[in-house]
Amino acid sequence: MVDTKGNKITYLGHSVFLLTTASGSVGIIDPFLQNPNCPKEFKELKKLDVIFLSHAHGDHLGDTVELAKKHKAAVVTIFETGEWLGSKGLEKQSKGMSKGGTQKVGEFEVTMTHAFHSNSIEDGGQMLNAGEPAGLIIRMPGGFTIYHAGDTCVFGDMKIIGELYKPDVALLPIGDYYTMGPREAAYAVKLLGVKHAVPMHFATFPALTGTPEEFKKECAGIAGVTVHVLKGGESLGGSAAAGGRGD
Repeated sequence: MVDTKGNKITYLGHSVFLLTTASGSVGIIDPFLQNPNCPKEFKELKKLDVIFLSHAHGDHLGDTVELAKKHKAAVVTIFETGEWLGSKGLEKQSKGMSKGGTQKVGEFEVTMTHAFHSNSIEDGGQMLNAGEPAGLIIRMPGGFTIYHAGDTCVFGDMKIIGELYKPDVALLPIGDYYTMGPREAAYAVKLLGVKHAVPMHFATFPALTGTPEEFKKECAGIAGVTVHVLKGGESLGGSAAAGGRGD
């Protein structure tokens, strides 16, 4: 069981997670809602207060601009991507920052960490530099803390991330090819020292061959670790009445 302190994490496929606090504030990470594993009922959000972006590739930037305009939501992202969002009419909502920094947005506090990947935006037929990719430490009310690794390989400083921020749950890519696969993600679990891990960034495209079953097998020898495999629309925390699955 995960003690989410009354908060809820709902998986919406690929690397998308909906975050809901006990009082009803709503955030979303990497809102690529058009991915095939996002349930139809989540394609249109009723409320949204803040968007967190790990990086700006299309399968993570997703519906950010449209959602931010519709809901007047703040967007937390790396500085350069934030500047691009400003050019799209989101100057007041863009909360561009850099790695190592922390900011509070509503009921959420976010620290940006390192990630090893690339970062670019396709805009008008051009490929634009979008700054560096990042991981996200997000603290919700009650001290419940998640680590969304973004798109990354495993790297030794994940040990520092674990020691400094002590995440309750790690959201880790396992698909391979563009990110770490199940074997590397299991090693990341050991470096982070987390007791709860949720696989993401798998099965969306044919190239993403890593599977949750492989990840669970790789984690089997790590004492005290629970792997939570969520289908689109399923949740950790909250209640069945609130939607999704409570674990």
